[in-house]
Amino acid sequence: MNTRGLRSQLKDSVPVTGLCPQAGPYGVQDSLRRGFSSVKNELLPSHPLELSEKNFQLNQDKMNFNTLRNIQGLHAPLKLQMEYRAARQIQRLPFLPSSNLALDTLRGCDDSIGFEDILNDPVQSEMMGDPHIMTEYKLGVL
Repeated sequence: MNTRGLRSQLKDSVPVTGLCPQAGPYGVQDSLRRGFSSVKNELLPSHPLELSEKNFQLNQDKMNFNTLRNIQGLHAPLKLQMEYRAARQIQRLPFLPSSNLALDTLRGCDDSIGFEDILNDPVQSEMMGDPHIMTEYKLGVL
């Protein structure tokens, strides 16, 4: 099989060596924990702007850090990155949805209503599971 053409199509999405990143210990996807997958969605983005939209927040943070570094010096973006990292670690149990309010407040987007605020309702999520199994899986016991 000629993988050269496949690599050119996949350059920003999935490396060719790991086509199934959700594989369990036996090389098979764990459908009970992660749900069903579509190979098409894992390989190629459905729209050319999808990768740009997926990385929007990361690109926005990089631009803000660069501007902050140019204005206030190296200490300001480092301090902000430490605060972001600490705010990301604050979460509820794995089976409860987390709002990440502290992170939104640090980013300054706590007072805006976006696409993800309306259509990212955890009640409509396809992922359901036993709370005990999900907690044990997150802790690495299972």
